[in-house]
Amino acid sequence: MQSNNKTSGNQTTNNQATGLSNKTLRISGIVLVIIAIIAIIVVALGVTTRAHNDTNLKEWTDKQALPTVSVGLPTGAGEGATLDLPGRFEAYARAPIYARVSGYLKSWKVDIGTQVKAGQLLGEIETPDLDQQLLQAKADLASAQANVGLAETTAKRWQEMLLTQSISKQEVDEKTGDYTSKQGMLNAAQANVNRILALKSFTRIVAPFAGSVTARNTDTGALINAGGSATDLPLFEISDTRKLRLYVNVPQNYVGTIKQGTKAKITVPEHQDKSYIATVASTSGSINATSGTTLMQLAVDNAAGELLPGGYANVSLDLPNNKTALSVPASALIFDQTGLRVAVVDADNKVTVKTITIAHDFGKTIELYSGIAATDRVIENPPDGIKNGDHVNVAEKQQE
Repeated sequence: MQSNNKTSGNQTTNNQATGLSNKTLRISGIVLVIIAIIAIIVVALGVTTRAHNDTNLKEWTDKQALPTVSVGLPTGAGEGATLDLPGRFEAYARAPIYARVSGYLKSWKVDIGTQVKAGQLLGEIETPDLDQQLLQAKADLASAQANVGLAETTAKRWQEMLLTQSISKQEVDEKTGDYTSKQGMLNAAQANVNRILALKSFTRIVAPFAGSVTARNTDTGALINAGGSATDLPLFEISDTRKLRLYVNVPQNYVGTIKQGTKAKITVPEHQDKSYIATVASTSGSINATSGTTLMQLAVDNAAGELLPGGYANVSLDLPNNKTALSVPASALIFDQTGLRVAVVDADNKVTVKTITIAHDFGKTIELYSGIAATDRVIENPPDGIKNGDHVNVAEKQQE
């Protein structure tokens, strides 16, 4: 009995162990299935993500392959443009003063920078040779006067003798002719004296007009030669600087738009914090074949004496305002064998290249006659080789 009970107990125990083992196997199978499912999901997600990343990478690569450009709308004429050009000041009146007589400089009365009035003495010249010529001329005049007096007396006596018929009329005519000849010699001697006296007056060097002395090229005791040649320096130079002439070479393209009376703002290097106003006074009326420019003269008030003749100036001329004109940056121009063009971008970022006509070149900006509309998005920095139909990336402008 005990043996049977033992056997029954062992069987029960084995059955329980077998049940647990089967249950464990079922759980393990479920876990493996779950792990497999998870693995499949992870693999599927990985493949999907990689495919999506590949698509994004391709799109990014394609986008980066397109050139990136900046665009902007054409600007209007605004308040009017200006034309900046270099200019050169000249004194309104300038006179280099040479000697009219030879001699030695006795003294000079003014130096550079001195303000002088018209007729003011600048210097004096000693003329010993001219003084001797004057003495001789006066002596010749006195001799001529004596000869005329004698010839006049002789002619009168011979005319009285003719009344008595003691001499012939031929002899009387000869004496009368001699008197007339002596009168001519007297006039010549008097003219010679007057000439030398006129030259003597030039020993005093005077200012021809009011102004300032801008040059003195002589000193006391210097040898003075009459007249002036290309190699001779003037003794003095007088300039009227109360008003200046400003000369500017204007390109032919702008000549028709700059009229007499046009205002200009000028600046000079020595007074960079100030500006001055000039007015177009006249023009040469011709084009220089070498430079393609017209010389224009502007008048500048210089009562304060701050501007210097011969100096450089930057001239900013006001140009008339063209309300219908459009302007683009100079960097937007495309130069090729077909001429001047600009590239514009439509709503799909597709490029169209348009031929334009330039009205005025202001350096940084270009004013156009025709070629684009006010709504065109103009590429400000077109890349090399851009053509119709190309696609571009448009750079977003940063908010200021």
